[in-house]
Formats: sequence, structure tokens, C-alpha cells
Amino acid sequence: MPKPDHLGPEYGSQFADPSVVAAYRYRPPYPDAVLAALVDLVVPPGQVLDAGTGTGEIACGLAGRVAGVDALDPSPGMIAAGRALPGGDHPALTWLLGRAEDAPLGGPYGLITAASSLHWMEWEAMLPRFRDALSPGGVLAIVGQASSPNPWDAALQPVIDRYSTNRKYRPYHLVDELTQRGLFQELGRRSTQPTTFTQLVVEYVESFHARNGFSRDRMASDEAAAFDAAARSVVLPHADAGSVTLIITGTVVWGVPAPARCSRDPDPGEADPVHQWPVAALTAGSGQRPDS
Repeated sequence: MPKPDHLGPEYGSQFADPSVVAAYRYRPPYPDAVLAALVDLVVPPGQVLDAGTGTGEIACGLAGRVAGVDALDPSPGMIAAGRALPGGDHPALTWLLGRAEDAPLGGPYGLITAASSLHWMEWEAMLPRFRDALSPGGVLAIVGQASSPNPWDAALQPVIDRYSTNRKYRPYHLVDELTQRGLFQELGRRSTQPTTFTQLVVEYVESFHARNGFSRDRMASDEAAAFDAAARSVVLPHADAGSVTLIITGTVVWGVPAPARCSRDPDPGEADPVHQWPVAALTAGSGQRPDS
């Protein structure tokens, strides 16, 4: 079963574009409770792999709270930007340049995280590697983020549709896509309490240029300027002193990567033949299913 077309490598590669790296700082941060949820999932030896780390928001947040973090990303620009951020030089943090599908991995890892990155990877190649790199009891945590509906969303959507360079987009659910392919077995999920994030309208609009379909390096300059102007005109009437406040919820869905690699299915009530899963991982977390 092929991946959705809009998640192809021609679109994923845009996150190495200099303009995307420069705009990345305007994306809303994950709620602090996401880090606490991830720390709860770590098992011995306590080493974490953050795959598709970007500028390392999750990796930097975990460094110092776990034994160590390997922050892996295929973009030299993202890694350079991450190193320069507060916490980017933490002694427990190791930056690794490469793709999750074929880069040398350390481990064994007590947790592997993928924050808003897994959808860009080659699932069939990467998820079996993640399973092999996990220590007994270790899980893959898929980290996401959602913004509550904004009063300008309905008017902004046609602007997004008009200017996005990704013409193949269709709605999808990442966890469902992986589960249907036998590449992920969900064990639990948590959603954080909503938090607020305030930024200038110009920063909010610029954050789109750090997202799928809006790399300035792949848009004509007049098209990028037209998008910015149209988006600002939609959002500004809802601003307070030039700023807007977003309501952000973080999600963590954890489970077994590539469970189909097991040589046989376990009998009912039998523990996984490769990993012994902690009771907390089997029972904790509910919340809303994220649209990844």
C-alpha cells in the first residue's frame, strides 16, 4: 500500500530548505506536559532517540531528564539551528546528521520519539529499524500538536489552498495509516491540557513558511508575498494589538513499531515474544485521537 502522495520525498525534502529552517522558530512550541509524558515512557537504559528532530525542541527538552538523547535529522541547516538554541549544547545531547531509514543508530534505546516527523519517513524501511533499536519494553512515541479552532480558520483555508505548492494534499490519520499497514501497534495515548501561545500576526503568518507547501525556496517571490498579504488581511481583524493567541494541545501516542516482524502472534494473555511491556504503557492515556 503506497503512502499518500502528499507525503512523498519531494515534499518532505523542503524541510532542509534554508527558508524553512529560518521560519521554524515561529512554529508554536509543544506544551511542557508533552515532555513529562515522554519521560514517563522511558525504560532502561534511559537513552532516547529523537528521529526527525528538526531544531531539537523535544531533544533539548529531554536532555538532562534522561540518560542521553540522540537527535537525528537529515537537514544540516536544522541541526545547525538546533545547536545554537538554548540547551543545544547540553552534554547529554548528541546531534546526528542522517535519515532515520539508513543512518547508523546507537542504542539500545529506552524510547524513540518522532515529533511531527514520522509522516515524512519511509515507513516500511524505518519502522523495523526502530523496533530493532529499542531495548526490552521500549516504545515508539509519536508526538503531535493541534491548535483549537480559530475564528479566522474558515476564511484562511481558501488562502492556504490557493497558494500551497503541495497540490496533492488529502486528510489522513498517521496512526491509522501505520496500523493498517501492520507497522504500528498502539498501546496508549495522552493529550495535554490546552495551553496558550501568543505571537504577532506577522510571526503567525511566517510560521506557515516552515510548513508543508509553503517553503519560500519553492514559491515564486510574488506568490509568497501575495500569500502573506492575503493571510494577514484575514487574521488581523481578530488580533489584539497586532497579536493572536493560539490554544495548543499536545498529543503522545505510543506503541510497538513494526509488530509484524514478530515470528508469530502471541497467545491471548501472553507477553510480547520480543518485548515485555510495562503495565503503565498498556493502561495509561486516553484523550482524543489526533489527526496527524
